[in-house]
Amino acid sequence: MAIPQTEKPFDAAAYLAWEEVQAERHEYVAGEIFAMVGVRQSHNVATLNLASTLRQALKGTPCRVFVESVKARVEAANCFFYPDVLVTCDPRDRLTPDYVSHPVLVAEVLSESTAAFDRGGKFAAYRKLDSLQDYVLIDLSTQRVEVFRRDLENHWVLHDYGLGEDVELAFLTVRVPVDQIFEDTAEQAALPSAEAAPR
Repeated sequence: MAIPQTEKPFDAAAYLAWEEVQAERHEYVAGEIFAMVGVRQSHNVATLNLASTLRQALKGTPCRVFVESVKARVEAANCFFYPDVLVTCDPRDRLTPDYVSHPVLVAEVLSESTAAFDRGGKFAAYRKLDSLQDYVLIDLSTQRVEVFRRDLENHWVLHDYGLGEDVELAFLTVRVPVDQIFEDTAEQAALPSAEAAPR
């Protein structure tokens, strides 16, 4: 009588092969997969505002800017995430079309369902990336931007920015106005009434 084989754990290679054929996106954390939830329009607008500003500022440099659908691999934590925005300046990342392993910046737009993980477990994983210099958290509810910046002693120092200020991304030598990140993120409370609709 044959002995049943123990089911193999869902490793990184299996995740990448499985994820490639999925209709929806999933993050991978130490053998477990988690479906990505949908986002509000304001979340997407803030993501694009930051990414487009960075892309324009980094033209002509070796750095590349990606949004939402490109995975960040944190090998030391056995994780794959889909950050809202990431920047890599490392030529090694051009050799891995499915993911980026050496980002210098990662940004997440906070939502009620993800804020605790973005501030906690996800940030703990990202800190294992030797390349990472700035971890940016964009809070739509307060219209503030938090930047955790790695200093020369390898400590993460919080820099907090509000409307009317410029977010300093020192490693990239880029400054981004907070107002520009939150531009057009206000959402209508309700649809126009039928009476107000054009005929």
